[in-house]
Amino acid sequence: MRFTDRVDAGRRLAGRLEHLRAEDPVVLGLPRGGVPVAYQVARALGAPLDVILVRKLGVPYHRELGFGAIGEGGVRVVSEDIMRLSRVDEDDLAEVERGEQAEMSRQAERFRGGRPRVPLEGRTAVLVDDGIATGASASAACRVARAHGAARVVLAVPVAPPDAAAALRRECDEFVCLSTPAAFSAVGEWYHDFSQTADKEVVELLRRNAGEAGAGGGGTGEGCGCPARSGPVKLPVDDGRITLDGDLHVPAGAPGLVVFAHGSGSSRLSPRNRAVATALNAAGLGTLLFDLLTPAEEGDRANVFAVEPLARRLGEVTDWLHRHTGVPVCYFGASTGAAAALWAAADAARGGGEGIAAVVSRGGRPDLAGPRLAEVTAPTLLVVGGRDETVLDLNRRAAEQLTCENRLAVVPGATHLFEEPGTLEAVADLACAWFTGHLTPDTTPDTEQ
Repeated sequence: MRFTDRVDAGRRLAGRLEHLRAEDPVVLGLPRGGVPVAYQVARALGAPLDVILVRKLGVPYHRELGFGAIGEGGVRVVSEDIMRLSRVDEDDLAEVERGEQAEMSRQAERFRGGRPRVPLEGRTAVLVDDGIATGASASAACRVARAHGAARVVLAVPVAPPDAAAALRRECDEFVCLSTPAAFSAVGEWYHDFSQTADKEVVELLRRNAGEAGAGGGGTGEGCGCPARSGPVKLPVDDGRITLDGDLHVPAGAPGLVVFAHGSGSSRLSPRNRAVATALNAAGLGTLLFDLLTPAEEGDRANVFAVEPLARRLGEVTDWLHRHTGVPVCYFGASTGAAAALWAAADAARGGGEGIAAVVSRGGRPDLAGPRLAEVTAPTLLVVGGRDETVLDLNRRAAEQLTCENRLAVVPGATHLFEEPGTLEAVADLACAWFTGHLTPDTTPDTEQ
């Protein structure tokens, strides 16, 4: 298999990586030649693009012959056999390493322009090069990605010799290679155009990817300038033993993100929660709707009312969002999900880390949060239907136990599910005012009903 150029190789490689789209990947190109390939992969996956910096350690009298590689974070991979056969001693190693370390630092500044690395903690790192020769640089890159906290490492290349491919499979969680020809002498022979990639092209592709992320592609957010992201996500919970399905939507520049905790007999597909989420998105807020339970777990009704484990999962998902979006997180809980939201908000306050910005409960059962109610510090709005008398009474009692800023908003004429005309719209308006008011402190929401 031959490729027209790196763009062609990247597009073909992207076709084999579509299954990674749901894993919240970060695509990492090995500069310089791997970046044009990686750019096409990142574009297809809607993922952020960064460089992963490794430097080949070349034999002093024959620099093209590599005996190892180093990477960011102090990672070093060397071939003892090549060192011995080339008569490279420890002094030679130290001298070559010093020079390559200095060049790696210059590359980091040149390519990123002072920007921090895209964080890899808990994410799938997709390492991309234009091809493999010895595999030393790719091996070092895999180890660098792990050292930076990647949960999974995928190595993807258009072409590699069979022996190097076999060795690299042991360095990563998944190895994707389009071609492993037996008669292999150099990567360039498998391209019609293998012209050198300039530094300025690497810089431009990184800049272009960041711009596309801001217009609706993949990316990670920092502060309130979070790039747009949209689509299904897989959320690891219970220390990674279980994965839950979610639907994430983050408008560009969203000041915060609202996590929906659904109630008994509901899921991320709840039409009521989705209607509220649509209203929040229209106001510029991000949303995540996800299933708190797996399909098998939903069969046992006891799981629906197990507030503490549900809150624990909600907390794990919140940590994931803080790592991957960088924006403040709010909770919107319905029915029993409201108890889980309040419990998780209390746990977040206890933990001393990044807390929850605000909570809204729709027809909720805050009473099920029990003693945790008094520990909630996030501003809390309790929204209840005027005709939902039992739940209204439970919410009045819960409001008396809350020590944080809180309000009880009663929607006239609404029953528990807010099915009456205009009542769900009233819930959405109240939630939007509460969240935006507490994400932008200069605004004081008027939620009196």
